[in-house]
Amino acid sequence: MVASYAETITDAHPHFAYARVHAAAVERALSSADLTRASFSDVEAYAEQQGREWTRRMLQGYLELQAANEQPVHAVGADGVERPALRRGTERQLETVVGRVTVSRCSYGASGTRSLHPLDAALSLPPELYSFGVRRVVAKEAARASFEEVVELVADHSGAEVAKRQVEQLTVCAARDFDAFYQQRTRACEDTDTLLVISTDAKGIVVRHEDLREPTRAAAAKSAHKLETRLTPGEKSNRKRMTQVCAVYTVDPWQRSAADVVHGMRGEDVEARRPRPRDKRVWASIEKAPRKVVREAFEEAQRRDPEHRRRWVVLVDGEPKQLRAVKAEVRRAEVEVEIIVDIVHVIEYLWLAGRALFGESNPEAESWVGDRLLALLSGRTGGEVARTIRWWASQREAQLDATARKAIGRATRYLADRTRTRLMHYADALRDGLPIATGVIEGACRYLVKDRMDRTGARWSLHGAEAILRLRALRTSGDFDEYWHFHLAREHERNHVGRYANGQIPDPLPRPKPRLRRVK
Repeated sequence: MVASYAETITDAHPHFAYARVHAAAVERALSSADLTRASFSDVEAYAEQQGREWTRRMLQGYLELQAANEQPVHAVGADGVERPALRRGTERQLETVVGRVTVSRCSYGASGTRSLHPLDAALSLPPELYSFGVRRVVAKEAARASFEEVVELVADHSGAEVAKRQVEQLTVCAARDFDAFYQQRTRACEDTDTLLVISTDAKGIVVRHEDLREPTRAAAAKSAHKLETRLTPGEKSNRKRMTQVCAVYTVDPWQRSAADVVHGMRGEDVEARRPRPRDKRVWASIEKAPRKVVREAFEEAQRRDPEHRRRWVVLVDGEPKQLRAVKAEVRRAEVEVEIIVDIVHVIEYLWLAGRALFGESNPEAESWVGDRLLALLSGRTGGEVARTIRWWASQREAQLDATARKAIGRATRYLADRTRTRLMHYADALRDGLPIATGVIEGACRYLVKDRMDRTGARWSLHGAEAILRLRALRTSGDFDEYWHFHLAREHERNHVGRYANGQIPDPLPRPKPRLRRVK
């Protein structure tokens, strides 16, 4: 006959007896008549719930064992004041992923000073209620789901209880070391034949009125809706604050022809031959000035190529402020850079003109846009293409209304802008194997910002939005696990090391005696 769980443990530690009793009770229940005839689904749910309770009791036993082993220490705070032991057995609560436990430890304090708890430091416990296990779950889930959904997810899949307000606060705390993490990390690449690519774009997020940038807030205060029940054309229901999105990655050069880019002309194997971006890092910030985020992108590139041995490429959408920021950072970094206006944005303006000339769903517009794109990729300048568009507009003048003429004007101004057209050297870029499309940054704008932040009715606080953007960036870049280890180390420094004299935490737990090896 197989012995029960409780009977097999004869020399177990008494602090875990509470957990053993529970395990024995679960064993009896699983072998009882009530559960032998139950569906497996019901048994599975029961086992999951009771297993979580067993784990909670084991954690409680572990904490009681550590409290029993705690030894008196000489505790001196960072203020230089010695704190004698006040009392043993002071308690605090800790909400873990399997439920709430009680932490008992010695408290060291002096009049007018903040008490110290060396056992908390030895176990690296957070000063607040929620354990780092709970915080990790909240951080990962908040990056992809709404705060309300996170509350439900935590309740369904753990033993913790976290309210929505606490979810927001824990999310902000979890993201606080984002900048420090990337500033201390280096990812230098020895392969000097690869391209180092920087790309940046902007995306708007609806924020609370008080968190709008000053010009936007002033415009929102002056605007008044013409109708009470609905918006009229051109009116905005919400004001947005722009988020600057950046990406830095490595990619191999890929020489190709204009025909490889134009959809109707490229071969079936083009996508298979396309080199994939590597070591990709994407991030976004709504809190920082756009210029600051662009600077961070160049700093990331500098960490990857400190000696400027690789070819740097910057892909932009051609927005004037963005271009000025990029050029300023190029001068600051003292590095030679190829700046290219993203062909995807250029195609959007070609389609703007094409729809104005031929109508929304006319196949002739698609062919016309393809011809203009081929001209750009083959060496024609943006100014030359703009003149071609104006010629077509003059030929179809009688068929164009005011809206169409306005669209053609926007398209030609974009293409003919002197600053921008000098950055449309696509024939040279294709010959040299440089990227000309910002697919990486477009994907980042969609995933980092739109998919999570652009939910119906959502109005973000500045700090909450920034935290979510950082956590989503960590997950997208594949850096979350590495970041979390760094974050825990920083939390230990903030919560414990910085509170003791010279950063020296007295060890209240006895060290295990070394085992002596028998010499043969």
